[in-house]
Amino acid sequence: MSSKNSPAKTSAQSKSRPAPKSRSQPLAPAVGKEQVDRQLITLLQANARASTAELARKLGVARTTVVARLARLEASGTIVGYTARLGTDAADRGVQAFVGITVSPKAGREVVQRLSKIPELRQLASVSGEFDYMALLRAESTMRLDALLDEIGEIEGVIKTTSSVVLALRVDRSA
Repeated sequence: MSSKNSPAKTSAQSKSRPAPKSRSQPLAPAVGKEQVDRQLITLLQANARASTAELARKLGVARTTVVARLARLEASGTIVGYTARLGTDAADRGVQAFVGITVSPKAGREVVQRLSKIPELRQLASVSGEFDYMALLRAESTMRLDALLDEIGEIEGVIKTTSSVVLALRVDRSA
């Protein structure tokens, strides 16, 4: 009897195997494709060295689908590169601060040009709200950060700066 049950299980298993075939087919709804793209980007942000096979397995799609999606995301400029992230020991060296910068009217262009020459400036964004710009600085020490803040405050057109030192980074998806 067990030999009769075994072929029955095998035939039942082969009937329930069409799932891998549907994996290789493109997802039908556009929303599904966008969701897979977002999940793919999230996986790459966590580990840019993941193989296409590993990404496909985690997404539940064919490897060729991942390859095609990556090519499309790269061609559209959504993904512009892959990078190495420093370990906590290297990243924890120094101090980071977010600096809100308020500038006088029509001084923005000159202030941005001067700020862009500061090597410790990691990011600069124009923002809405209380400040005109938000800068992210990384300095090797609090003494150097203090000197940078003085330097920024002395730029012609800067009215006010407000800084917040980063105590701990809770989520970092930047490269």
